[in-house]
Amino acid sequence: MTLDDKKRVLQEMVLHRRFEERCYQAYIERKIGGFLHLYPGQEACCNGVMEAARPGHDYVITGYRDHIHAIKCGSDPKVVMAELYGKATGSSKGRGGSMHIFDAAHRFMGGYALVGGPFPLAAGMAKAIQMQGGDEISICFLGDAANNQGVFHETMNMAKLWNLPVLFVCENNLYGIGTSLDRSTAVVDQYKRVCAYGVEAAQCDGQDIDVVYEHAKVAVDHVRSGKGPYFLELMTYRYRGHSMSDSRGYRSREEEDHWKLRDPINILRDKLIAAGKLTMDEFQQLERNTDAYIETEVIAFAESSPEPDVSELEHYVLA
Repeated sequence: MTLDDKKRVLQEMVLHRRFEERCYQAYIERKIGGFLHLYPGQEACCNGVMEAARPGHDYVITGYRDHIHAIKCGSDPKVVMAELYGKATGSSKGRGGSMHIFDAAHRFMGGYALVGGPFPLAAGMAKAIQMQGGDEISICFLGDAANNQGVFHETMNMAKLWNLPVLFVCENNLYGIGTSLDRSTAVVDQYKRVCAYGVEAAQCDGQDIDVVYEHAKVAVDHVRSGKGPYFLELMTYRYRGHSMSDSRGYRSREEEDHWKLRDPINILRDKLIAAGKLTMDEFQQLERNTDAYIETEVIAFAESSPEPDVSELEHYVLA
């Protein structure tokens, strides 16, 4: 990435962080209902991978921590927020909520509440690409805990057997809800688990977007060139709990403070300042501008949008 690319991505990451923190506030205000799983701390993962891919061209699917992935693919933040508010202008017309953002126009094929559910769907999309002879790839973002589902192993075997153009990205934030990875998983390094299926794999720091981008570029090029599936493990950390009901009582203050010293936004910000591409005053102005945009446009759109009409209760129902 050029310095201009990095400055643009920093702006996006600040938007993503502020968007999520505003979701937290709206949930506390009881304007967002249902479940809510937030992304602060993991911004370099989605952004680094998608900078190496082709947002809006490649197909992306993920679990329920999905707002930022949709926005990075091209979804309008206002439409995503409206979906969180359950409004008719939302990406799923208010039917999906936080865990089910969907935007086929930008090839974001959805967030899914079922742990491990996106694995076979990502392989299915990759098979469709392969059959149609396209140059797209399928990208599946999942957390570390999903890898203990049986469908993980079934999908890895099938993806390699058919040499599918699919990239699996494990955003390893060290916990499955409140259970630390070393208490639930025999092989802690997730990228090692796919060696049984002959899938190429790597592990890297998920907090430094330069490192993520470099590894993602290798992974994306591997998949797009027809060499088959790839598994990339990104070591990251979620600052907030698993969901809004999570008090984080299972984590120590020392652990949280350690990871906050490696904040992905601050790492990129400091690099741009050192390169003379940004000043601290400009960064602080960027934060203020972002807050104003979220309040006057994103939140205002969601709050002013209509509720789904009761007359449409039976619309969009398959059976």
